[in-house]
Amino acid sequence: MKGRLSITEVAKSLGITPRTIMRWEKSGKIKKSKRDWRGWRFYSREDIEEIRRFFESAYDYNQFDKSIVMNAKEVLGVFLIAGALSIFLFSHYAYAGAVERTNTTGIRETKKTVDIVLEDLPVVETTAAPLTEGVKYTLGPDDQISIEVRRHPEFSGDYKINAEGKIEYKYIGDIIVSGMTKDELKVCLTEILSEYVIEPEVNVLITAYLSKVFYVVGEVGNPGKFYMRGDTVTVREALVQSSLPTQAAAMRRCRLITPNETGRNNYVKVNVYDLMYYGDLGENIDMKPGDVLYVPATVVAKAIRVISPVTNASAQVAGTAAGAAVKAAAITAL
Repeated sequence: MKGRLSITEVAKSLGITPRTIMRWEKSGKIKKSKRDWRGWRFYSREDIEEIRRFFESAYDYNQFDKSIVMNAKEVLGVFLIAGALSIFLFSHYAYAGAVERTNTTGIRETKKTVDIVLEDLPVVETTAAPLTEGVKYTLGPDDQISIEVRRHPEFSGDYKINAEGKIEYKYIGDIIVSGMTKDELKVCLTEILSEYVIEPEVNVLITAYLSKVFYVVGEVGNPGKFYMRGDTVTVREALVQSSLPTQAAAMRRCRLITPNETGRNNYVKVNVYDLMYYGDLGENIDMKPGDVLYVPATVVAKAIRVISPVTNASAQVAGTAAGAAVKAAAITAL
């Protein structure tokens, strides 16, 4: 395979994404790549030079950029028709839109800090299990467990861990289980029941993971509060559970927010783009209970969200004015 490069290597050398090259091929802007016996794309030196010449001589933009241009043209046309009235509507709706977004999302971002109202975030019920369920999970308040003692149903049952980290175990009393893994709890119960049962066979199952949570907010498909099935969860797993970043996400400017003992937050920058598209595992940081992964919106996406209500309102005003003019002309003609 000497002298041949993969699509990932070609894209990296040009500073673009593999998806861009595949889009160029699909639209016929460059010739389709060759395939090896496995069906994988590969490029010769001549192919790479052709792609480079096209890249340096043409400006290509995706559908998201096209929508931006179309919005800009629409805004310009409406402003010319509506005149001074559209300027008033712009200032009014831009301010109202900014306030509305802050109230609905509960997020206020500055250059140094991000204030998020976590209480307003919904609990997200994921249908699939995490990519890797942690081997070590320490029990805590609100977790629910099932204890089975073979041949002794009187000692079996379902239990919820209370706020003190205890369960009220049948015939035994309160047992502190917070901070234990299910295997450690199994050993503990075996020792306790040995005083009442000969060679007890104990099995412990976690039926509800409710003591540890993390948050993913911002430009993801399903933002909210998520329950953890381990003592940590990686950034990649958190993004998968939240349905991945949207097209409006500024993936190179994400932040991992960790509360500290002083009441202030620690911020760590996370380049989700490099993690997802280049497999940079250095960005796949472990998140702990209470951590927040914030995925901000791009500047362009924020601008469109401010402009959209203005264009809609201005278009309605312009349509009403045009209709009135036509009606007046018809009356004059009569």
